Amino acid sequence: MKLLTTLITALMLALSLPAWADVSRDDAAAMAQQATGGRVLAVEQVQREGQTVWRVKLLTPKGEVIVVLIDAASGRRL
Repeated sequence: MKLLTTLITALMLALSLPAWADVSRDDAAAMAQQATGGRVLAVEQVQREGQTVWRVKLLTPKGEVIVVLIDAASGRRL
C-alpha cells in the first residue's frame, strides 16, 4: 500500500510539472533576442489579461525599438 501511495504521488507530481515551469528573466531575454536578432534594452515582468508575461524591449539591427512579450509560464512568444 505504501508503494502504491508513493507511485501515485510521484505520478501526480510529474503530471503537474508544466504548471511549475517558469521562464526566468534571462531566458525571456535570450528567447526574444534569438527571435529578433536585436539587442535587449530592458526586461520587465507585467500582467496582461490575467497572465504573467515578460515584456522585452529590443533594438533591432535596423535601428527600430520593438517590444516582444514572452509568456512567463510557457516561454511562448505572444
